[in-house]
Amino acid sequence: MEDQERLNKIFFGLIGKNISYSFSKTYFSKKFKNLQLSNSEYSNFDIKRIEDFSAIIHKFKGSLRGLNVTIPYKLSIFNYVDHVDETAKKVGAINTIKFANNGSLIGYNTDVFGFENSLTPILKKHHNKALILGTGGASKAVSYVFEKLNIEYFKVSRNPKDALQISYEDITNDLLNKYTIIVNCSPVGTFPNINDKPNIPYHFLTDKHLLYDLIYNPTETAFLKEGKKQLTQIKNGYEMLELQAEESWRIWNN
Repeated sequence: MEDQERLNKIFFGLIGKNISYSFSKTYFSKKFKNLQLSNSEYSNFDIKRIEDFSAIIHKFKGSLRGLNVTIPYKLSIFNYVDHVDETAKKVGAINTIKFANNGSLIGYNTDVFGFENSLTPILKKHHNKALILGTGGASKAVSYVFEKLNIEYFKVSRNPKDALQISYEDITNDLLNKYTIIVNCSPVGTFPNINDKPNIPYHFLTDKHLLYDLIYNPTETAFLKEGKKQLTQIKNGYEMLELQAEESWRIWNN
């Protein structure tokens, strides 16, 4: 009975680890309700290791239409898809999978779309250099967008590894005078650790700076609050999430 019920449904979902907090499940469940798609369901597939991905594909064979992929599997999922979209290849991270009619799995990156389209409307002329806080998977889409927009950037790391990376100690007043976009791609400040913030000299910030935090919970992180005190422009990651979710939906239905 359960198998028959599964065949009559169209499944979407999120692949990740410790994802009970997931934005995606809430967002898509609400979307399906609004669109009266009673045979569509969005599930969290919380897996302890990427090898468990194959079992999900097998279990939902024929009824899975699309998946989102989150931390820590955006890179390791490359080994489980049949084709990779050009943007995802260049970024080096997959966050969306489409199940094609012929059964093949195609990997995409919609974080690029989400970040670019939430950032460009708020950019000003003097916003031509950026600091990216963190070097993990989330920073890949951000640096890709900056390259596309011809915005110079440094990645800020606790352990810089190459010429494009600097340490937090390297962030001086002189540097901040030139680098007026600061994007937090680290998990620092995410709920429940809402008082934590990246270790930068906030007192050097001015109203010329734009602080963008990929975190959306809380809506105003300690990082953004510090920026607000210095009259900087601030933006959280919620619109980026909505945009990338809608782009995933477009891909799945194309």
